[in-house]
Amino acid sequence: MSKGHRSQDKKERNKTNKETRPHAHLRHVRISDIKARAVLREIIGKNVTEAQAILLYNPRYAAHLIKKLLDSAVANAENNLRLDTEALFVVEAHANKGSSYYSRWRLRPRARGSANRIERKVSHISIILGEKPSKR
Repeated sequence: MSKGHRSQDKKERNKTNKETRPHAHLRHVRISDIKARAVLREIIGKNVTEAQAILLYNPRYAAHLIKKLLDSAVANAENNLRLDTEALFVVEAHANKGSSYYSRWRLRPRARGSANRIERKVSHISIILGEKPSKR
């Protein structure tokens, strides 16, 4: 049974389900999720300094976006949660498909005089960091 109005119940539920690990999200990025996942696979499980070095020398365009996102997640951990940046590593990294849009109704000619719209891929990228336990 609910305690109050459903908006109050939703606020309580959001407080209990809130993500406590340092993270950063990049939404509606104009890149395919498959191309972003190829870069994210290389940094999962690595510590932050090693992941930044990998992304710095990766020639793909997605690496540039993901490096900025990783720097943002590290800054969130340092400023908001007061965590030591040397002990951070990449726990999870996701690239999900976003809502694709059609660019100015451009068409691609198809067989028998028909046409298809040209679809532009959009993705949402998320990075979640974790802290390694201290050796005390």
